[in-house]
Amino acid sequence: MTKAELIEKMAGDAGISKVAAGAALNSFLDGITKGLKKRNSKVTLVGFGTFRKVYRKTRMGRNPQTGEKIKIKGSNTVTFKAGKKLREKI
Repeated sequence: MTKAELIEKMAGDAGISKVAAGAALNSFLDGITKGLKKRNSKVTLVGFGTFRKVYRKTRMGRNPQTGEKIKIKGSNTVTFKAGKKLREKI
C-alpha cells in the first residue's frame, strides 16, 4: 500500500477530504519522527507496535565485487516490533 492509497482509505473511512487525511497522516509521521530524535528513544502505539531508535556500531564489512575489507560507519536506524493485536490480525 502506498502513501496515496493510505490517504484515500483514511479519507473514505473517516468521511473527510483527502487533503485533511493527508495532513493528518503527515502530522502523525512527524510526531513519530520527532519522538525518535532523542537518544535511545522509542514511540509505543499500544496494540499496534513500538518504533525504537537503535545505534549500529562501526563494523568491518566486505566489498562483494572485490572482496576487499571496508570499514562501515556507525549509524542510527529504526526498528519496529509489532504489538500483540497487530500480530493476531495478520
